[in-house]
Amino acid sequence: MALPFLQGCGRGNSSSLPEGKRMEMRYAVNLTLEEHDGYTLARVRNPWDTLKTLHTYILIDRDAPLPDGIPKGTVVRTPVRSAVAYSVMHGSLMDELGAGDALRGVCDAQYFTKQPIAEGLQSGRIADCGSSSAPNVERMLMLKPDAVFISPFENSGGYGKLETVGIPIIECADYMETSPLGRAEWVKFYGRLLGKSEQADSMFAATEKNYLQLKERGEKAGKRPAVLMDRVFGQAWNVPGAYSTMGRFIEDAGGRNIFDNHKNAGSTPLAPEQVLYQGKDADIWLIRYSQKYPLTLTQMREDRPMYAEFAPFRSGNVFGVNTDVSQYYSEVAFHPQWLLADMLRVIHPELADSIPSKRYFEKLSR
Repeated sequence: MALPFLQGCGRGNSSSLPEGKRMEMRYAVNLTLEEHDGYTLARVRNPWDTLKTLHTYILIDRDAPLPDGIPKGTVVRTPVRSAVAYSVMHGSLMDELGAGDALRGVCDAQYFTKQPIAEGLQSGRIADCGSSSAPNVERMLMLKPDAVFISPFENSGGYGKLETVGIPIIECADYMETSPLGRAEWVKFYGRLLGKSEQADSMFAATEKNYLQLKERGEKAGKRPAVLMDRVFGQAWNVPGAYSTMGRFIEDAGGRNIFDNHKNAGSTPLAPEQVLYQGKDADIWLIRYSQKYPLTLTQMREDRPMYAEFAPFRSGNVFGVNTDVSQYYSEVAFHPQWLLADMLRVIHPELADSIPSKRYFEKLSR
């Protein structure tokens, strides 16, 4: 088990820190990495109050002595040999980087459908720790993990008992980045935690190269069709803000984000009537959904008749990705080039024959 926190948990720490050699982060704005003598310093900026630090981590080789004069923060002995992941994207990344043996427990196990993690869950090698919203902390503690990977939320109220037992909590704020490449660049941090820095850096370099090549094609595509995203969930319709990763995906794929007047980095919940007023004349409609069978236009109209009032519904330009059967969420966070290629094919069908794609989005039948 990892050493307990050093000099406090490191959350919200704003103390001055000794200077080290800063690694280049070309896109990520909520993460900095510095190499010091005997340790790596990782600082996660608070995405909701950018003048503050959300968490400071001191990564120290597990076989090395504790260096003198290290700053306040959470000490993590690396490589992490035993971990619990709250989300499918971080658990899947561990496996992809060759650190799958370190994954000992997951939350929301039903989303881990890709081998070999699914096999590990079936055999019991990987423990099902309940839902991410109400995890089984006792089961988690029995695993004696070196670290727990959690996606933080604003005003979440903390992590309860987990914060008192000395297990490093890795706050994965990558999803709050303002660009797809910014989020993907967090692989450098995770690679260093897992002792897979070379693999992580190489993976990001390939991702960046491919993404920028595709983005250039989107920029040269000419007309920018208006893109509508998703549908009503509960009482609200969450639309992508101008600085959200999905908003950037739309723009980089040569489309136009209808709701770029909302200058935020996440989604904005709107009343369905407001979305209809602003987005009824969209050219293309992309929907992420989760169910056992393919979504159809007929089902959409039965669920909510107002959907039929949107122009892409009438023209049949509605495309969906069924995340219940696709690896969309496990792949896209750290391979944004795959989603960009798919969106380019949909938004600019004239490019479809020249762009290989995983085909996340498929046209909905009637």
